[in-house]
Amino acid sequence: MFRSRRRHRAAVGTWRFALHEIDHRPKGERDAFKLLYAGFVAAPIIAGFDKFTDKLGNWDRYLSDDVVEKLPVERHTFMQGVGLIEIAAGMLVAAKPRWGGYVVGAWLAGIVANLWTKPEYRDIALRDIGLALGALALARIAADQPTAHRHVGDLAA
Repeated sequence: MFRSRRRHRAAVGTWRFALHEIDHRPKGERDAFKLLYAGFVAAPIIAGFDKFTDKLGNWDRYLSDDVVEKLPVERHTFMQGVGLIEIAAGMLVAAKPRWGGYVVGAWLAGIVANLWTKPEYRDIALRDIGLALGALALARIAADQPTAHRHVGDLAA
């Protein structure tokens, strides 16, 4: 990565120097990051909100009966808690995709484990394995993402 230094006038009598990293990665890699980022911000947030409305589907049916037997709360209440966690995961990806990708990937692995206990949903479990791999790919690409803007320091004029 090439870094350029530019001097900015931050306030009266103060100069700030900022490092701007130029992204020399191939366009395909930059586009892949943007697509994965958008998808793994939007999908968990949308799915999380839908746990409260059930407009996209009846999420309660996906929860393993073995898990439900051990819950101290009702199935739907638990799924609403799941929704809150998914919203938080989407926001984590938005703020810190390098870490959020790993969190969403691990969350999806847990979903796969739950779905695998219900044979009628193993096709969805297989799809979620693919999503988990995509989330891990996002985290790996984000690790190589250049920083957009860092201030080196304030210097008096």
